[in-house]
Amino acid sequence: MASSRAPAVRVAPGRAPLPQPGPAPSPRATKNKLSEDSDAPPPKRSHIFYGSLEEKERERIAKGESGLLGRERVKAAIEAGNINITSGEVFDLEDHISERQAEVLAEFERRKRARQINVSTDDSEVKACLRALGEPITLFGEGPAERRERLRNILSVVGTDALEKTKKDDEKSKKSKEEYQQTWYHEGPNSLKTARLWIANYSLPRATKRLEEARLYKEIPEATRTSQKQELHKSLRSLNNFCSQIGDDRPISYCHFSPNSKLLATACWSGLCKLWSVPDCSLVHTLRGHNTNVGAIVFHPQATVSLDKKDINLASCAADGSVKLWNLESDEPVADIEGHTMRVARVMWHPSGRFLGTTCYDHSWRLWDLQAQEEILHQEGHSKGVYDIAFHIDGSLAGTGGMDAFGRVWDLRTGRCIMFLEGHLKEIYGINFSPNGYHIATGSGDNTCKVWDLRQRKCVYTIPAHQNLVTGVKFEPTHGNFLLTGAYDNTAKIWTHPGWSPLKTLAGHEGKVMGLDISSDGQLIATCSYDRTFKLWMAESL
Repeated sequence: MASSRAPAVRVAPGRAPLPQPGPAPSPRATKNKLSEDSDAPPPKRSHIFYGSLEEKERERIAKGESGLLGRERVKAAIEAGNINITSGEVFDLEDHISERQAEVLAEFERRKRARQINVSTDDSEVKACLRALGEPITLFGEGPAERRERLRNILSVVGTDALEKTKKDDEKSKKSKEEYQQTWYHEGPNSLKTARLWIANYSLPRATKRLEEARLYKEIPEATRTSQKQELHKSLRSLNNFCSQIGDDRPISYCHFSPNSKLLATACWSGLCKLWSVPDCSLVHTLRGHNTNVGAIVFHPQATVSLDKKDINLASCAADGSVKLWNLESDEPVADIEGHTMRVARVMWHPSGRFLGTTCYDHSWRLWDLQAQEEILHQEGHSKGVYDIAFHIDGSLAGTGGMDAFGRVWDLRTGRCIMFLEGHLKEIYGINFSPNGYHIATGSGDNTCKVWDLRQRKCVYTIPAHQNLVTGVKFEPTHGNFLLTGAYDNTAKIWTHPGWSPLKTLAGHEGKVMGLDISSDGQLIATCSYDRTFKLWMAESL
């Protein structure tokens, strides 16, 4: 038989005996125990003080209860901001309430003023008022009614006088801009007055002669004039390159025919100027005097015709601001014109041969009286450098083209700017007057050539001339029957006048066309290029 004893439990040495499972307490015993616990008194809790302990802390610190260590701890806690002991500052609740009441009253007053403000029901006027006040004219999802209400609220804050004040300020700014844009004059020397009178006396007879020739030409039958134009166009279409010459070791920047069409002057980046015979293109003279890039060289209007070789026959300019005068006998300059401190881009003779015009990168152009041997006019007016200059065939006007993309026409007899050439998008590199007296051509870096009418004072035609910037423009010097343009697309082109249709493209250069000219008899065309060559073009029938 098995024994009824419980098995013995051995306890390892050093370990406590496991608790023996006993009989489970009955529910009645548990209930009695809970009732005994509920009869016990509740534990005593510490008091919670509400409010500031500042006074008690001050008393405790004054009595020195906490000792030296406690004082140091309190001071450290005060410095750390954990204990806030003020210096007697208080927050006045009544003042705060009065400020709030004032804000509410001000808001009621603003709404009252807003109801009394009359705002236009025209939405465009409301937008204009908002723009004048510097506010956005419309907000996202805002309609005309909300816009009117927003304007009314803004006016209730800033006051209705603010709108009138902004209008007055706008009027003042407009007046100041108009005054700034007005042309102003300063007193010039007596030599300038003498020169202006001389130019007037010189130009008026030439203008009379030109108008008389125009009347005579108009009397020619229309059929005869049309046949002459057709023959001219036919000969221009047959233009070919009959002479090409290497002019220098560096690019050739400018070329100009002599008045008798038997010499061609070229300007080079090497600093040399050369004279070539026409049409065989053999070297005649090498003019040495410039030390840097030569911008232009031009013949005197009477050179090789009535002027002596010992007199001044040519003028040239360079990038260092030097302007030199030459004769046809010496290889050295006979005179220097001093006064420019920046690059001189172009130089041009007045038709009388007495005056010389120069354009400079100091935003001005100058007129020199070679008879009086002095500068008589230093004219400003461009906002950037002035690149090219041309004189009217009568000698009364001068045209300038600048790097600011604007051209100006100046009356040399009065000093006024009589026409502002506005329309090009980039710099103007060439300007020229037509022999008819009223057409002006300008070539620009925007690849176009514009034709302007002095009578209408506006641009009458824009020629989409080239695929790169236009470096020069030139009318046929006798009657202005055609227009020649050259550009950085390595070509020069001929256009009819006044139809402005293309007649011929002179292609042959391997580099940019940098200069061009037409002989005084209209039979020869010269072009010079970045490829260091110049070419002569002539019609096959000639």
